[in-house]
Amino acid sequence: MSDELTWMPAWRIRELIGQSEVSALEVTEHFLGRIEALEPRLHAFKHLDASGARDQAKRADQAHRSGEPLGPLHGIPISLKEHIPVKGFPTVAFGAGGPSVARHDDISTERLRRAGAIVVGSNTMPGMGDYAPAIRVGMASNLANHPRNPWDETRVPGSSSAGGAAATAAAMLPMTIGSDGGGSTRLPAALSGVIGYHPTRGRIPYVNYDSPMLMTTVTFGPITRDVRDAAVAMQVMAGADGRDFICIQESAPDYLKDLDRGVEGMRLAWTDDFGFASMYALDETPRLVDAVRAAALSLGGQGATVEPVQDVWEDFWSGYFTTNLVYLNVTPPPGTPKPTPEQIEQAFETRARNYAHFEQLLAKYDLLLSPTIQFTAFTVEGWDAAWNRDGANYPHGTFAPTYTSDTHMFNWLGWPAVSVPCGFINGLPIGLQIIGRPNDEPKILRAAAAFMKANPLTSRPPVS
Repeated sequence: MSDELTWMPAWRIRELIGQSEVSALEVTEHFLGRIEALEPRLHAFKHLDASGARDQAKRADQAHRSGEPLGPLHGIPISLKEHIPVKGFPTVAFGAGGPSVARHDDISTERLRRAGAIVVGSNTMPGMGDYAPAIRVGMASNLANHPRNPWDETRVPGSSSAGGAAATAAAMLPMTIGSDGGGSTRLPAALSGVIGYHPTRGRIPYVNYDSPMLMTTVTFGPITRDVRDAAVAMQVMAGADGRDFICIQESAPDYLKDLDRGVEGMRLAWTDDFGFASMYALDETPRLVDAVRAAALSLGGQGATVEPVQDVWEDFWSGYFTTNLVYLNVTPPPGTPKPTPEQIEQAFETRARNYAHFEQLLAKYDLLLSPTIQFTAFTVEGWDAAWNRDGANYPHGTFAPTYTSDTHMFNWLGWPAVSVPCGFINGLPIGLQIIGRPNDEPKILRAAAAFMKANPLTSRPPVS
């Protein structure tokens, strides 16, 4: 049974625990063993609480023996990105200047625990979460300890939610929880061959008493290998909470009810590049886009209509940067002037036009499909160079919008999207992005489930 657990989806492990075929402690010990074996190679964890995880698992087993109701994640070991507060864990807060110890659980952490999840640790967030003296944008300050991609250990699993994506892809855990401020669940998921979900803004509430902020463009979401696992995690984490000023104050939809309905009768639109993202293309982009397009069109074989569209939206970067400076009231980077009133007006108007354009398109189609990212995983050294030395070679003088060219728009708008693995180029994963309007999350997950049913994850990374 132990070896069978490794690649088993979380929902199936939960069934086995409920049927007393395996205990929560046995499951936890199994995955702690995988973490012990693989962490020296993948550097996916910032903090590991093995003894605490064992104690949680023992309590979970006692609850089961006592006949207590079991939650949908009962006995499932998980980890959360290092800036999501877990009481007693080292954590970081954006702009706070350094690490600290969380005094409380975030709302997501609370809800995951109530659902029975076993919190074993936190995942490394390279880049903005690394407060070592030699900070590197998008990178860990110590390259030797940067998270590694399980498909090729010389390469990165992206930035930000990178540790969680690596841990999920290598089956160090059945699922992890990341955050997405410009694509940070979707992009590492695409580069690592797993599923990364970015919900509607405000769908999952957030609170951090130690470093309060309004998350206008950042969401929390699951990173999994199975769409049903993502839906279960969303069902657990989503919903109103009065502590969050901007969360959606209504009940979350049912993410599981129609998950297996398939896509028959759906009208899906496909875009190669949103009409502007080709400005960020790299040498391998045309081949990658061709491969993702072919994967998207294959949904036509399941009864959907998939139609390429030639719509042109406006580039997101300058407007996003300006509106974030305004909303977060942060000081611009050195050498960057404060936005003028005219620039602020232009940014808001650009966002409004893009929003309206997507609304018009998705009044005619159920969902929009696109590539998640325009390249495969860089080597660690190449990633470091792109972020820290070669920025002038990229549009806008920084690598950031090239990395987030196909995802960042939906953080700016607050719209939901998921990345699902859709194949490989030169042995490295690529991702298909499925986008919907706010509150279209069940439909997005339904399409993701249909795609993954027809294209299951059968390949396993060599590091495993």
